[in-house]
Amino acid sequence: MKHVPRKRFGQNFLVSPGVVAKILAAIAPQHDDMLVEIGPGLGALTGPLLDRLAHLHAVEIDRDLIARLRERYPAERLTIHEGDALQFDFAVLTGSRQQTPLLRVVGNLPYNISTPLLFHLAEYAGQISDMHFMLQKEVVDRMVSPPGGPEYGRLSVMLQYRYEMERLFLVPPGAFDPVPKVASAIVRMIPKPLAGLAACDPAVFAKVVTAAFGQRRKMLRNTLREMLAEAELVALNIKPTARAEELGVAEFVRIANALTARGASLS
Repeated sequence: MKHVPRKRFGQNFLVSPGVVAKILAAIAPQHDDMLVEIGPGLGALTGPLLDRLAHLHAVEIDRDLIARLRERYPAERLTIHEGDALQFDFAVLTGSRQQTPLLRVVGNLPYNISTPLLFHLAEYAGQISDMHFMLQKEVVDRMVSPPGGPEYGRLSVMLQYRYEMERLFLVPPGAFDPVPKVASAIVRMIPKPLAGLAACDPAVFAKVVTAAFGQRRKMLRNTLREMLAEAELVALNIKPTARAEELGVAEFVRIANALTARGASLS
């Protein structure tokens, strides 16, 4: 029986063999990789991945789809974790090897939860070697945008701080069933080494970025005035009249570290 896509899960199933082949080439899975697929759906990518992997993990919330996948693939080849990817503890997949970034993550992410899911996965970046996702093109453009453009924002800064990212190729709406109203894109995300991350306190860094983009049309001297004075921005070689989209990641780190150094409370 044909599965009826559920809007509440943001289901648009990939049906193009050509696109599947391009995604597989980008991922280049190796036999012993520890790989997890988020939202396997009807298994368009799951089957080709299992042709190359000894074992695959999958996180799926739809019980009907889980039943179909379990009928199709034996448990010793495919382990299905039933539940919401936004709540899933990806650390359980690496077990005692948490200090080694073995986990690879792939998926056609539902558009309605893509941003919170990306932030959730960032919590596990130290245990992940790479991630390949299909996302709405607009979201990918925001993720990889350089400073100065209209797409550049909080998502850009937070993800670019933590990952090296590259938009690989576009996927047309016709590659899905049902056909979405937007184009999609494949993005590759490679976590940066923890030792190279410059923010002294990641929580302070996140709060600075959030505040700066909270009213993106306003100048920094206004958006950050509860945190530091104009003179302090000048001392950091940052123009108080600049707007958030004009600052690169390193400049946000500089502001955050100055606040951390003086023991500022941003709660």
